[in-house]
Amino acid sequence: MSNVYIIGLGMIRFNKYQDRGVRDMAHEVTHLALNDAGLDKADLQAAFFSNTFWGMFTKQHSIRGQVILRSMGIDKIPITNVENACAGASTALHLAYSGIKGGMFENALVLGSEKITDPDKTRSLTAYSSCMDVENFESHISFMAALDRSFQVKTPENLTTAGQERSIFMDAYATFSKWHMSRFGSTPQQLAEICSKNHFHGSLNPMAQYQAPMTTEEVLADKLIAYPLTRAMCAPVGDGAAAAIVCSEDFLKRLTTPRPIKIRASVLGSGANRDIDDEDIGERLAKQAYKSAGIVPGDISLAELHDATAYGELHQTEAMGFCPIGEGGPWAESGATRLGGIQPINSSGGLECRGHPIGASGLAQIYEIGLQLRGEAGKRQVDNARLGLAENGGGNIGVEEAAMCIHILEKA
Repeated sequence: MSNVYIIGLGMIRFNKYQDRGVRDMAHEVTHLALNDAGLDKADLQAAFFSNTFWGMFTKQHSIRGQVILRSMGIDKIPITNVENACAGASTALHLAYSGIKGGMFENALVLGSEKITDPDKTRSLTAYSSCMDVENFESHISFMAALDRSFQVKTPENLTTAGQERSIFMDAYATFSKWHMSRFGSTPQQLAEICSKNHFHGSLNPMAQYQAPMTTEEVLADKLIAYPLTRAMCAPVGDGAAAAIVCSEDFLKRLTTPRPIKIRASVLGSGANRDIDDEDIGERLAKQAYKSAGIVPGDISLAELHDATAYGELHQTEAMGFCPIGEGGPWAESGATRLGGIQPINSSGGLECRGHPIGASGLAQIYEIGLQLRGEAGKRQVDNARLGLAENGGGNIGVEEAAMCIHILEKA
């Protein structure tokens, strides 16, 4: 089976775009990725398109990829539509990788585009509930509330939340944060350290939605969303698109000016019914990814982790094996995850600052790692970057993500 390489990358800055739609953002990043790879539209042999909310906002529920690509002159080739909540774009990459590995085609476009901002803010925020078990939504909320009450963490009496100005996922992350605080003694200060670090990284990234640094004190003083999470610790609502072009080793050899990045591992899995104290999906899939790549966690130069909140990064730092379970907070406080540290995490600013248009987020992680491995990340360049890991989770059922992809990329 062929090795698989990324040969083209394209992304626009994630932001709130009242005057842009899913289609035109997708067109722009497709052209950017093709130009980066030195290919024409006619060279493409397959395409995979990731989007979650387009149908909810404009009723374009079906044939989304065909609508996007036909309107820019890309047709006839197999086009696969991918919906896997926040893990959609990384799932699309996994499918393209699998097709090339299996010899079905020699190259493919992987594309994610999402528009979530809407004049009706409530409409944007309530869309996220579709990334849970809708028919059992009320029972799930009751389960989470009971779980929340079982933890030995008391919300300070002088704190009030921001009412309904949040997605349901912020409540879920708040509950998991309290579990970690109750079991391991992590603190809001440690979450603020992670967030402040990501705001620093985001200030160096022209593609980030938020580009202003914040101190830990400013993070803690920001509006409370759901204890212990303040607004700064939560990924913003936003729009954006990203794309990658992948190919086989034989196709790569025929290119005249390739700038390849090798995909060492691509793992896709689903969550399971489990107790909150048991091994979770990230731990399970990370072991598979490391085995597939033939490496250990310490070999990773940098990582992009799914930090829909600062707690997401803390937890995934542990799940990926970068530090022992329960020690993600102290590990972040040590500076290990900051640029210049032992293993920089979310050099892009992460979802908290780069933004989280969910159908495109997984490819934004790949874009960042690709730039880093090429040595093209500018002021946020990680020294001697050789191996990068991207972890991208999607949806929620029970006490963990419904889906997750992990990719390990190597400087070629």
